[in-house]
Amino acid sequence: MKKTKTIVFSIITSLLVLSFLGYLALQPVIAQGLKVYTGKNNMPWSHPTFDKEKKTVFIVAENNGTEMFDLMAPYYLFNATEKANVYVVSERKAPILLVNSLFILPHFSFSEIDSLRLKSDVIVIPNQTVYLKTPPNPTTVAWIKQQYTGDNIILAVCDGSVTAAATSLYDGKPITTHSSDWNKAKKLYPKGNWVQQVSYTKSNNLYSTAGVSNATEGSLAVIEEVFGKSVMEKVMKQVHYPHAEIKTIHQNLPFNTSAVLTIAKKVLFKKDKNLGVLLQDSINEFELASVLDTYTRTFPASLNTFVLNGTSVTSQYGLTLLPTANLPVKTLDELHVLRPENFSRKAASLIAHKELVMYQRESLQYPFLVCLDRIKRQYGSNFQKSVKLMLDYN
Repeated sequence: MKKTKTIVFSIITSLLVLSFLGYLALQPVIAQGLKVYTGKNNMPWSHPTFDKEKKTVFIVAENNGTEMFDLMAPYYLFNATEKANVYVVSERKAPILLVNSLFILPHFSFSEIDSLRLKSDVIVIPNQTVYLKTPPNPTTVAWIKQQYTGDNIILAVCDGSVTAAATSLYDGKPITTHSSDWNKAKKLYPKGNWVQQVSYTKSNNLYSTAGVSNATEGSLAVIEEVFGKSVMEKVMKQVHYPHAEIKTIHQNLPFNTSAVLTIAKKVLFKKDKNLGVLLQDSINEFELASVLDTYTRTFPASLNTFVLNGTSVTSQYGLTLLPTANLPVKTLDELHVLRPENFSRKAASLIAHKELVMYQRESLQYPFLVCLDRIKRQYGSNFQKSVKLMLDYN
């Protein structure tokens, strides 16, 4: 009896310690809270010109928080086909927060799309539930359901599958999501046929992907379906996709105790860094999202985006990007620059920093791998594995 009590006490103590360490590990994220746009209201609203010869893609966002790579990767990849009108749409004509480190402007609100009578060939649904802590927006769910005709395609990315499942369109059909959220999603929407071990699912015109990083696979699969294999291969090469074919097999490895301990050790015993990413005109959306989404998961003391001049910049394919912080700022530990060819030492002096991280295009490497390799050098292979689990990059 005494031995049993000792074992039970040890288990309870271990669980309490792990919970406390996990709480400490998450403090950098909890402390920041979800950012709210406080900039000027005279927004530089714009949208790409509609070309009736092209297919039309709607990427549906939540103003209060949408997952970065879930949105930006499809946005870049569909634009890179040069055969699509790609529009970011949201309930309100207001800035959209992307993973707490960037604001973007939507092209249209739902009501504007309805007024213009624009019809989609593809509807992309990124994660917009703040890691399943908030339910899907009922207005968004109803609007997606209204937009779906049966002839167009829906692509649910990562936990965007929860919003998709809430439409009931996926009832009885294969659907997947982030490995760490799979069980919870299945419990919330048991009518879906929740599957694992795949990068993406397809049931007629209804697609879904595993977590975050698998936005690439899902987008490429839909691009091949809509535009053909040669177009898909061209886009694949542009992002230096690390596989000869679209990766279809996925390892479902949920975030685990070992990962929590690894992150807790880093947070407790290493100095957490203040990171900054410079927003530059014509910046590549796919590369920017890869950097921001990966480094968010290193649990920095802070991660913000900045512009040197004005209040916004325009990305490669016409997104209006708004920073999360204004200059001047206290000294950053790292300033990340994605377009070094358009960056001078004089410009560097305007933002106080200890280390300048320059990304070289000639590396011809998949952006996630560039970031993950550097994180491994900084914090070790175990920490890199933890970041990969959070990205569902397995």
